[in-house]
Amino acid sequence: MESSRFIHRSLVAGSTLATTLSNYAAEPAPPDFSDAVPQPASTLESPGPGIWQAGVGEGFRSSVHSISFDLGASYGLAHFGSTQVHDLALASLTYGLMLDGPVSDGHWYRGNWELRFELFSGAQFSPNSAWLVGLTPHLRYNFATGTRWIPCFDVGAGVTATSIGLPDLSGTFQFNLQGGGGVQWFIRDNISFGVDVRYLHISCAGINTPNLGVNTIRGMLGASFYF
Repeated sequence: MESSRFIHRSLVAGSTLATTLSNYAAEPAPPDFSDAVPQPASTLESPGPGIWQAGVGEGFRSSVHSISFDLGASYGLAHFGSTQVHDLALASLTYGLMLDGPVSDGHWYRGNWELRFELFSGAQFSPNSAWLVGLTPHLRYNFATGTRWIPCFDVGAGVTATSIGLPDLSGTFQFNLQGGGGVQWFIRDNISFGVDVRYLHISCAGINTPNLGVNTIRGMLGASFYF
């Protein structure tokens, strides 16, 4: 009798244990949040090359572009053929392209050649009122100083339309010659403020007469964005 009760209790205990284990196995596993946590990249991506060959002021990379906007005025000269002093107020928009990387390594004049296309417009305010607009390709040389101060010089020749007339000019269509230099200060790696001073000559190259010409000293202040 006692052995029967023992066997019965053992069977009941075994059944209870089996049921408990079965229910535990049926419970879902706890969620795995490991995939939800961002994992650090195995390697860091290097930044883009930027506009500089080897650090700010160490020369521009080849094919770097620029957009510049400048405002200024011209002080007229009654010299070099002009009979009047022509004072002008001017604004210009310029697109630039670096033709190559830095040249003349190892020399104090190391730098970059740049091709620039300038669209300028403005008005004469002395000795009378007149308008002018011009398009001028420029060849500029930017010195690689190793600092945020980049001096430059450039020369250009283009075409001009103007209502400035007698006694120094003879018609609307004219040519322009420019030459001078300036300096840029890079407030950021690709943004600069600049100042330049140029000689500006306007005449028709003898197509019409008179062809005495307009001669001025032009000073401009502006900002440039490089990309």
